[in-house]
Amino acid sequence: MASAALPLDIIGGILCRLGVKDLLRLRCVSKAWRCLIDDPGFIKLHLSHSVKTNNNLSLILRIRCGGLFSIIFDSPETYQMLKPPFDESDEEQGFDILGSCNGLLGLVSRKNEISLWNPSTRRSQMLPTARIRFSPPRLSFRVIFYGFGYDPISDDYKLLRLVQFNGRKGEAFASEVKVYSLKTNSWRRIKESPFYLIAMRGVYGALANNALHWVGSEKPSDTLSLVVAFDLGTEEYRLVELPDRLGGQFCVSLYDMGGSLCVISTHWEVDVIDIWIMKEYGVKESWIKFISIQQFSCSYLFPNITPLFHFKNGDNVLLNVDGEMFVYNLRSKWANKLGNEGGPTSLETEIMVESLVPINANGATFDNKNQHGRKKRRKKNTKHQHGGKKKRDDILSEGVHPVV
Repeated sequence: MASAALPLDIIGGILCRLGVKDLLRLRCVSKAWRCLIDDPGFIKLHLSHSVKTNNNLSLILRIRCGGLFSIIFDSPETYQMLKPPFDESDEEQGFDILGSCNGLLGLVSRKNEISLWNPSTRRSQMLPTARIRFSPPRLSFRVIFYGFGYDPISDDYKLLRLVQFNGRKGEAFASEVKVYSLKTNSWRRIKESPFYLIAMRGVYGALANNALHWVGSEKPSDTLSLVVAFDLGTEEYRLVELPDRLGGQFCVSLYDMGGSLCVISTHWEVDVIDIWIMKEYGVKESWIKFISIQQFSCSYLFPNITPLFHFKNGDNVLLNVDGEMFVYNLRSKWANKLGNEGGPTSLETEIMVESLVPINANGATFDNKNQHGRKKRRKKNTKHQHGGKKKRDDILSEGVHPVV
């Protein structure tokens, strides 16, 4: 006697717990399953489940010696080589990861060509050219700031490009700001920022609470650092207050970890690096000091430290320290280095949740079709650069003890 078929809503509740690769294969089971997996509601359900459970996470590495790789958190023994959606000549010249959101990566080439890319589905969208029209007099050079994120109000992915024009002596500045909409595949100009952004503290905005954040000030001559936020929904600028207890002379950089805004404060007077997290966005009193490091023996004084991920057990934090990965234990104050000595050093790292989020403006499609007139390239799976399967024991090696 044939068993009754399960309702699609029950099937959807089961499938949303699977990884993207499995779901792409299951689209071939039947037309009904294909329609279910391609449905925007299921795509959001799958993404929501992955975010809530911290499943389907990947660590994206751009390696100094060239190459882009993805390491699956649940299976760190192997990694996958990724092929970015640029022409070969653009790849050789280099590109940066300007941000990630819901499984989509924003990439910008040295030619300032921008692409949105879902590495899990291999879909990409090359953004139309947005020429810089504004050329203010008596301002001599410019800096380009980027940010990428999701606007839940319009259910749209937006990329911001802020071109800041600076005077020679730092006495004046102006900006041209444009926002790209993935839904309409178009740029539009919006009002300029009233705040001065500090390029030395990072040109790629930190995404938290549906807003992009940079370090800035009210005018170029100010020595007091501020957190400048751009709300992706209202498209308004605002300030986010820093902790009162920073104290002394310090420099600040911004990052996001698990959707929370993080501040890295480097104190010159007392040789301390502090990592602060805003537990409740917009509430100044909710800043807590997460990690305080006096000396990191694996690196020179004042290394570049980026918090990446707070593990489920609550005790361990993944850090990028001058391009090398460390797992820092909050209880023991020890850091274990990931990988072996002499291994590749990453230039950039991003934590990305794998998703089915469609990359084209017209809705979801995962068919194997060429995009943008380019030949389809087959993604290669690699075990390790030297071949063979990397043992799990090699992932956590040398222990490094920062003095705290």
